Amino acid sequence: MVLDDHSVSSRTWLEQLVETADAACIKCGFCLPTCPTYRETGLEPASPRGRIHLMKLVAKGRLQPAEIDEQLDLCLGCRACETACPAGVKFGRLLEAGREQTQRAKRLTWWQRKQQDLLYAGLLPHLKHLDLLVDLLWLYQASGLRWMARKSQLLRRLSARLSDAELLLPDLPAPMVRQRLGEQTPAAGAEQRRVGFLAGCVMRSVFARTNAATVNVLTHNGCRVMMPRDVGCCGALHAHHGDLSTARLMAQHNIRVFELYNLEVVVVNSAGCGAMLKEYGQLLANDALYAGRALAFSRKVKDISEFLAGLTLNPKMAELPLRVAYDDPCHLLHGQGISEAPRQLLQQIPAVVLVPFKEADWCCGSAGTYNLSQPDMSLRLLERKLQHIAAVDPEVIATGNPGCLLQLGWGVRRAGLRAEVLHPVELLDRAYRLHGE
Repeated sequence: MVLDDHSVSSRTWLEQLVETADAACIKCGFCLPTCPTYRETGLEPASPRGRIHLMKLVAKGRLQPAEIDEQLDLCLGCRACETACPAGVKFGRLLEAGREQTQRAKRLTWWQRKQQDLLYAGLLPHLKHLDLLVDLLWLYQASGLRWMARKSQLLRRLSARLSDAELLLPDLPAPMVRQRLGEQTPAAGAEQRRVGFLAGCVMRSVFARTNAATVNVLTHNGCRVMMPRDVGCCGALHAHHGDLSTARLMAQHNIRVFELYNLEVVVVNSAGCGAMLKEYGQLLANDALYAGRALAFSRKVKDISEFLAGLTLNPKMAELPLRVAYDDPCHLLHGQGISEAPRQLLQQIPAVVLVPFKEADWCCGSAGTYNLSQPDMSLRLLERKLQHIAAVDPEVIATGNPGCLLQLGWGVRRAGLRAEVLHPVELLDRAYRLHGE
């Protein structure tokens, strides 16, 4: 197993990326109006252009990594700057390499270190541990303990951050919902395709209902769905955090597992996971054993909306007379370049009315674990988003990423809006199920 895909030090890797980005960046400023943190602060160091300059100073040894970690941590990693950049600067890769440096230089308290270890070493690499935690949280909700804890303000008294994190949780699915999905689900009717499906980590536990809806929609459209049980976390959160070595190990593992199934397509319903899987070829580009295999695997990956938009959908759907506001997940729009496919799918559901709103292409402030690590900026962005959504008064807000579903769901409850927050595939699933009743 390759522990590090670079024969050079990570410092040299950062130098190479910064040199490439700095040479490509023409300092035009097109990224500035698309960068949420720059728009909120007006500060050059809080812009993509400014952060590239800071990382350049670190790469040249003129600044220490610890001196720029606050600005790198403030970045959402939304990659809107990549969409806006006429020179094609891949800021996301540069940010991850920069964070690899700053994470090593951070001076964390014992408690902060334990929190990071729990998430990045204890839960994400071991999905059974994550499942157990979610099952315990479900019991906490279903037993009435949540009601008691909120009414008594117990969590708020113990820790404001813990209380805020608890409020992000939606109503969790019972354990049997996750367990109901098998490794293989046959097509409903004539089988036309055999597809792989990445269950994910947060999706398979917190959003097990969305995974069930995804499988149901695929089977209704002639797909036999293969969901390999041994597939693990995609590594996206580790990469965004700056732990590229662990992200590479996760990528290698998942490639090995999927290769056993000889699939033409691997479908993903999480925008962040899909962007990561599509970039395995880049992540492992310098790994002699995995470079070619990673590139071949990445070419098979499709977001669920991208895959379904390429089919002639089964038209046996009930009418859903709903006003739906679609919010673009950053890693679907900017990471994968997909904007129209989800909207096209929603418009194929009878009676659905798609209602556009201002800044639908802006980050909601979730950004992986950003809403926990940068709660103030995250809330500013969420409130801005919800003001625009409230102006069109939808009955459903649709978005295709678990972090966005959590963030918007919490925001809707907090603001007292009437809208449900759903993955687009859940609306398709609802239309199929209602037709069959």
